[in-house]
Amino acid sequence: MYTILVVDDEPNYQIVLSELLRDEGYEVFTADSGSTGLPIVHEADLDLIISDMKMPGMDGIEFLAKIKEYNRELPVILLTAFAEVEMAVEAMRLGAFTYLAKPFSNEQLIASVGNAIEHYNLIREIRRLRDEATPRSGFGGMIGKNPSMRAVYQLIEKVAPAPSSVLITGDSGTGKELVARAIHNLSPRKNSPFISVNCAALSEHLLESELFGHEKGAFTDAISMRKGRFELADTGTLFLDEIGEIPPQLQAKLLRVLQEKTFERVGGSVTQDVDIRILAATNKDLKDEVERGSFREDLYYRLNVIHIHLVPLRERVDDIPALVAHFIEKNSKTLGKKLDISPDALRLLVTLPWEGNVRELENTIERAAILCSGDRIEPEDVQPDSSQLHDAQEWSTGLELNQFIPENLSLAEILNGIEEKLVRQALEDAANVQARAAEQLGITKSLLQYKMKKYKIKRKKK
Repeated sequence: MYTILVVDDEPNYQIVLSELLRDEGYEVFTADSGSTGLPIVHEADLDLIISDMKMPGMDGIEFLAKIKEYNRELPVILLTAFAEVEMAVEAMRLGAFTYLAKPFSNEQLIASVGNAIEHYNLIREIRRLRDEATPRSGFGGMIGKNPSMRAVYQLIEKVAPAPSSVLITGDSGTGKELVARAIHNLSPRKNSPFISVNCAALSEHLLESELFGHEKGAFTDAISMRKGRFELADTGTLFLDEIGEIPPQLQAKLLRVLQEKTFERVGGSVTQDVDIRILAATNKDLKDEVERGSFREDLYYRLNVIHIHLVPLRERVDDIPALVAHFIEKNSKTLGKKLDISPDALRLLVTLPWEGNVRELENTIERAAILCSGDRIEPEDVQPDSSQLHDAQEWSTGLELNQFIPENLSLAEILNGIEEKLVRQALEDAANVQARAAEQLGITKSLLQYKMKKYKIKRKKK
């Protein structure tokens, strides 16, 4: 819902204009002078101001100047008598969007309001796109020709035109937000906002305000009205990252928005209508969360209309060379030097486990690009932190391997044997609850499942 401030010293004009605008679906604030209107400009999240030109005290020109000091892009429509047209033209030179000479028709006003808000939305969208502009390659910023990634690309192209909700799953760092942005950019909503919220980054109280907005005075720190991400994403796409972390109380409110396309701001009673597409992502198994009672089953099915799963990097190691080349090129531009990588360093990168997936690989290349001697990345530049290795290996000091390891076994056979034993023991200790076993081993659930597949450990039904 768009919000408009009407400023006029004549009460009848305030009433007529506000009722007309509310009938058109706008939220309206009113003020009888520029001095009483200014606090609303600072406190409310406005999309447009309609102000009379001639008012006692602060006139329309002075009020316009104050508005532009606060937000030079916020559109202002001035209402003026015929004799004040020259002043109105001067006001447009100072930044007013347009003016309407009294008397004007309702159609003229509504058309001007629509044009002003559309113009303001365009300015904000251009700013957003400029802020997000980064060099990208591949499909929607994703890189890889592995069959699993090609399947993801095909699925994105199929689901993008539809209005349905999409649940994107995968380990941390696999590129779930890139998938969400690709869906948005290929959808009919591509010219509308793409708004992202990390549900794990905020407390329940802050997350509710961030999603739904709040009215002035709704809580101690609510010093002004603020629109939430649902309103900001209207006609566009809202991406809810880490949806598995959303508290139960907010799950109910989110379900209502998905079902009815309506909500109220925190501390408010006015029902807001929204037209948005919901994309959600998680690194959790939401089916397990539903069984444990920590995630609503009805919300799960509302979100999981279409499911896209991203495999971990260790399951598409053939994409690592292309990813490394991309990140080296990116860091070459950032650091202003032509970087390269040795074949030995690249071979080492392909053998590492990458539990942090593409994000970990990107960070590794960035660190190597900064710390390498000269312009060539060598194996020592991409080695894990030696201090961490030292800490992890302290337990084995003085361990006599000959006591329990048979002779004539290769290193791979020894490590695989120990790992399989640890995985089976962890599953047994955790009563075959995979999430608990993975936590005990200090690995992700998807990595545990990968190891179970590797050692042919069958998944036991609960």
